[in-house]
Amino acid sequence: MRIDKYLWSIRYFKTRSQAAEACKKGHVSINNNKVKPSKEVLKSDFIRVRKNQINYEIEVLDIPKNRVGAKIVDLFRKDVTPEEAFDHQNLVSYSKSYYRKKGMGRPTKKDRRDIDGFKDDES
Repeated sequence: MRIDKYLWSIRYFKTRSQAAEACKKGHVSINNNKVKPSKEVLKSDFIRVRKNQINYEIEVLDIPKNRVGAKIVDLFRKDVTPEEAFDHQNLVSYSKSYYRKKGMGRPTKKDRRDIDGFKDDES
């Protein structure tokens, strides 16, 4: 089975074209070799996929015939992604929460007074 079809069938990407685009950009590798979307996947291959700033590592257990349901995906792949990859994602999300939340708009008068008061305290 092609790598783009395999990644789509085990639900790592919503569409097959997204999986193919990831292969073209070099975000997918099989056994540490970057691949094109047409590369064949075999049992016991080791796949690395970079998605959302996380390097997912997958071991192929079996090849599905079609796209499979979310409940039985684990029959076809073994996720061996280290926990450190997810910890890094949590740190990034914490650092983003420090800044003003998206959609909050411009600062209000109270926010402006607080900012000015903070600046005056530093001087």
